[in-house]
Amino acid sequence: MFRTALRNVLAHKARLLMTVLAVMLGVAFVSGTLVFTDTLGNALRNQSAKSYDDVAVAVTTYADQREEKTPGITAATLKKIQGLDGVDTATGRVSGFAGVADPDGKLIGNGWSNTGGNYSPGKNGKDSAYTFVDGTGPVAADRIALDKETAKRGEYHVGDRVRVATNGPVKEYTLSGVFTTEDGAVNAGGSLVLFDTEVAQKLYLRPGVFRDANVSAAPGVSAEKLLAEVKPLLPKDAEAKTGQALADEQAKQIETGLSGLNTMLLAFAGIALFVGVFLIANTFTMLVAQRTKELALLRAVGASRRQVKRSVLLEAAVVGVIASVVGFALGLGLATGLRSAMSLIGGKIPAGPLVVSPTAVIAAFAVGVLITVLAAWLPARRAAKIPPVAAMSSVHATATVKSLVLRNSIGAVLTLLGGAGIVAGAAKSGSTGRTVIAVGAFLALIGVIVLIPLLSRPVIALVRPLLKRLFGVSGKLAAQNAVRNPRRTGATASALAIGLTLVTGISVLGVTLGQAVDRMTTDNIKADYMVTMASGRPLDKSALAALQKADGVTAVSPQQATSLQVKDEYHSASAVTPGDVQKVFAFTTVSGSIDALGKGEIAVAEKTAKSNGWKTGDTLRVKFDDDKNGELKVGAVFKDNEFLSPVLLPKDIADRHGSLADIREVWLKMDGGATKANEQALVDALGDNPAMSIMDRQDIRDMFGGSVSLAMNIMYGLLAMALIIAVLGVVNTLAMSVFERQQEIGMLRAIGLDRRRVKRMIRLEAVVISLFGAVVGVGLGMFLGWAIGHTLSSEIPNYALVLPWDRIAVFLVLAGVVGVLASLWPARSAAKLNMLTAIKTE
Repeated sequence: MFRTALRNVLAHKARLLMTVLAVMLGVAFVSGTLVFTDTLGNALRNQSAKSYDDVAVAVTTYADQREEKTPGITAATLKKIQGLDGVDTATGRVSGFAGVADPDGKLIGNGWSNTGGNYSPGKNGKDSAYTFVDGTGPVAADRIALDKETAKRGEYHVGDRVRVATNGPVKEYTLSGVFTTEDGAVNAGGSLVLFDTEVAQKLYLRPGVFRDANVSAAPGVSAEKLLAEVKPLLPKDAEAKTGQALADEQAKQIETGLSGLNTMLLAFAGIALFVGVFLIANTFTMLVAQRTKELALLRAVGASRRQVKRSVLLEAAVVGVIASVVGFALGLGLATGLRSAMSLIGGKIPAGPLVVSPTAVIAAFAVGVLITVLAAWLPARRAAKIPPVAAMSSVHATATVKSLVLRNSIGAVLTLLGGAGIVAGAAKSGSTGRTVIAVGAFLALIGVIVLIPLLSRPVIALVRPLLKRLFGVSGKLAAQNAVRNPRRTGATASALAIGLTLVTGISVLGVTLGQAVDRMTTDNIKADYMVTMASGRPLDKSALAALQKADGVTAVSPQQATSLQVKDEYHSASAVTPGDVQKVFAFTTVSGSIDALGKGEIAVAEKTAKSNGWKTGDTLRVKFDDDKNGELKVGAVFKDNEFLSPVLLPKDIADRHGSLADIREVWLKMDGGATKANEQALVDALGDNPAMSIMDRQDIRDMFGGSVSLAMNIMYGLLAMALIIAVLGVVNTLAMSVFERQQEIGMLRAIGLDRRRVKRMIRLEAVVISLFGAVVGVGLGMFLGWAIGHTLSSEIPNYALVLPWDRIAVFLVLAGVVGVLASLWPARSAAKLNMLTAIKTE
């Protein structure tokens, strides 16, 4: 039977090609994902471990430039550590934001990973953390060193003057050297600037104080022994661990961080393979139907049902192995391509070999072979049931309406249960509702897939008159052929339905969320510009002062983060400028007036006021940031605004009580609105600082809506694999359908149906099947998009369901195009059939 199975595979190479392609693509996705994440994880772990090679003990504190309660590591403490027996070196470190301007004045890097630190040479005059490829480290106040990649992007060479922004005004330094580093921020697309230690301390902390320290051990001294000696010398806020312990912690963090990426990619690989199941099952179902006489003869000469079943499963296993081998090789190429793609978008993966783990190999082959065998199990079971007497008949067994009764009953129950689950989930909110919807969606999708053969007859019957009227005999025959075998049509349409369900659902959610964000921006903001630090860190007070003096500014208000303690509960608050805040934000007052801020009173968002039982006119006993108590009167209650904190108080009150001046944003209104001239005025006022981000209202909309668009595009890209496999399914179904209908096509040709109309008949059949699957998928996708969106409505202001009819129309048109393209080869094959040969074919 093994030889029989192998012979059948070789005899049906062309007909099994699409199955091989479907499995191959799924395996490539799985293996590529596993190899890529293994390679990335291994490279990052090696990089992390390398950075702790010479570190026996690492000391970390939470010292802050704006908070003197966290003292950090003083020079005296560091000297005591250096004097311990067994210590080779003890190096103090400080760090913070540093942005480098390119020749055009733009920031090099992505902001959040642009860092600065101190160059700390040891006894040999070198800092072991950095390897210089040109020049030397900075040992003077006006010198800096840059990492190699940043120097390259900025076209800087040793001796050049470089503009660097930290948390204050931009300063110019002379480039003293260029170095290489394994710093994770640089590999993430950022930059690293090294300053002289005294300069770095003044910039990021306080003179003579370090935030962290790395201690290396003398030969023969254990890290644990050194750790025990270092700990008693440290301040209360300091934490000390061995270098190995920190390396292990970072390795776990890397693994945790990559697990989300791994899970997401494997989920889409699973969707692609799930779609592929329909193609595989369809292929083997048709192969079994075409070989009815052959299988019956095997039974007649003594083959048992088990042997026949095993023969078909062996064919599937051989196909699975071939597809897995090719898919795994393709997956290695995919993993290599992903590494290159990350480099193109600014991410830099540390050097390292491609990691091919046993898990990736086993998973790839297990997935490829098991999916193929499982998909072929039902056709194999049907093959085993073929009675020997069928060998005497030349008519292949076809599915009857009665055989679909049980299937339809099960499908109806699953669909109803799934639909009820989706509606029940939509009635809830938050993650609980979405979990219920996920379960309901799975049941509904399976139910619809089971019901598709039943649905195909009435749905396609609706378009049959139109096809006949527009395309004559070809249209009539196409409609009849599309419903001739409901199971086959259903399986083919199901693959497209799954893909378009997901694509449509994502589109509905994406467009709805995008417009909600757009309305949120339009309804809540009156300012022309928002100024922030590109790093996400707070703005310096000098930036606010400079903006207040800028030409054309008519109103300016910061959002200075602070907090108020009322009774035992802390409330997030923002210090704003009374009088100007009303000009940069749109307020809808519930009671009182925002003008009360000018009288030293506070304004509270409606939800916060309700939850705490506060009303306009109430006097609250509060504790400020400096731990002093005071009283504040509620002067206004306003509708919640996503761009404002729940409590607003005048800036002068926050300043009097020792606020850290945590200015995250500055909002401005300008004479003439958002214009190039006004933007340039702000740039000039800020000293052409590359670290400052100046955004108008459109930029703000793009910033918030951009993440939604990016997520949608990623989803579309990942789902493309499933849609490609669905297209292969249409091609395969039509090709095999043409093969088994050779005699019929020959008869049609003999009675006058020319080649042109034969091609049209096959094309229309493909279009009908594709559009049928697309309509089912689009309908289910809109339903899911509505349900999931409903669970988000309480979390997103101005939420309103938006159905993207333009995109849905594009999806339907593309489905029709897919049908036409998928039919090109089968239609050409059908038209080229020799009439006499086809008529003689059994």
